[in-house]
Amino acid sequence: MIKQTHSINDIALVWGEAFGDSFDDIKYFEENVQNAKCLAYYDNESICSLLYLVDCTLCGENQKYVYAVCTLKKYKAKGFATELIEYAKKEYGSLCLIPANKSLIDFYKKRGFTNKYEVNDIEFFESDELKNDYLLVGCELEKPIILSDTEV
Repeated sequence: MIKQTHSINDIALVWGEAFGDSFDDIKYFEENVQNAKCLAYYDNESICSLLYLVDCTLCGENQKYVYAVCTLKKYKAKGFATELIEYAKKEYGSLCLIPANKSLIDFYKKRGFTNKYEVNDIEFFESDELKNDYLLVGCELEKPIILSDTEV
């Protein structure tokens, strides 16, 4: 089942395992992000996977920025992240993201993120601290890119 969550314990369980961030850092993000939703995939009331959708504009067009896509190791390769992405497309419209590495470029292209943009084409409605310390970090690519499922 997919639902929106604000449970910091559930969010920190998945995010912490996937990215190694501390509970306090994850809690800070959850408490301070103003224009976002956390969607989670639950199996029998146990969280398996999650992603954030953060309001933004890409080249002046409204989109949802897909952030912190992660799945608990024991649930990997079951399609839960893909289900979350497909649900988000259907419910919220145009999506964009910054893939963290080369393998994720291919992963997201297979899921319809085929339009490529420059990082300076995105605008968030969040504090500079959240943008600089969370939303725009973690990319291992020499030149980060934005991928979108919609041409803008």
